[in-house]
Amino acid sequence: MTFYHPTVHFSIKGKVLVIVGSSLKTNSPRQPVVSVANVAQLAADLLIASLSLHRVGIFDPRSLVPVVGAREDDLPGVTTPLELFGRDDVNIAVIQQRSPALKSSKQEFVDSLLEFIRTSGASAVLFIGGVDMSNRTDLQMLTPTCQIVPPGTPDLASGPLAALTALPIPVYTSPVSQFLNTDAERTAIPFIPGGGLSRRILSSLSDTWQIPTACLLQYVMEGDNRADAQLMAAVVSKVLQIEVPNWKQPSSWGHGLFGTPHDQTLYG
Repeated sequence: MTFYHPTVHFSIKGKVLVIVGSSLKTNSPRQPVVSVANVAQLAADLLIASLSLHRVGIFDPRSLVPVVGAREDDLPGVTTPLELFGRDDVNIAVIQQRSPALKSSKQEFVDSLLEFIRTSGASAVLFIGGVDMSNRTDLQMLTPTCQIVPPGTPDLASGPLAALTALPIPVYTSPVSQFLNTDAERTAIPFIPGGGLSRRILSSLSDTWQIPTACLLQYVMEGDNRADAQLMAAVVSKVLQIEVPNWKQPSSWGHGLFGTPHDQTLYG
């Protein structure tokens, strides 16, 4: 079955793909989550709204938790788990993920996503995700944002991600291992608690991968993460050298981010 289904004519060729990293978590009050605190998903919302990106395609949701909802600003149709947003005159496209991958289908989803990216003609790929704030050393408390450049990716210095090499964004390292037996961890990508599939995706890149690729991570805790999302979106715009004159929150945040308020008369 085809993984990607365009809804309008749109070409990714030459554009930078910004992709939300995904996970399967069950301990958050805001279900489902895509990575810790949903910070990447919220940052993608800000980029889509502020750059006036339109939905241009949807992806096969078979590997994701089923979810459906109303579209932003009462547009016709429904929102699906994985969608592509873009505009012909904007040099980025955003893959927004609204539900996590099924536990039994994680690698199938990663393989399908990477094959789509490989054949899309994208000039670069930037993954974004959250990482548990409690997983920090004292030195890592100096900045909320860090980066991973997977080994084997083409040199970033002369491509769309060149700014990442000049910005003061430290390389992510994990002070803890995923397993008690460290010999079980032989991947070059460090453990990312709360980062979802970010590590699996980066570790699955083949030796022949030809697209400049990087990952931005932000230390966050669960709560009202709108400010965290604003920071992450601003960092993405700096890395991609995109000027956003006015950041705009999606209208759905006004009523859908935390649900409807409780009836206070219930509490006397």
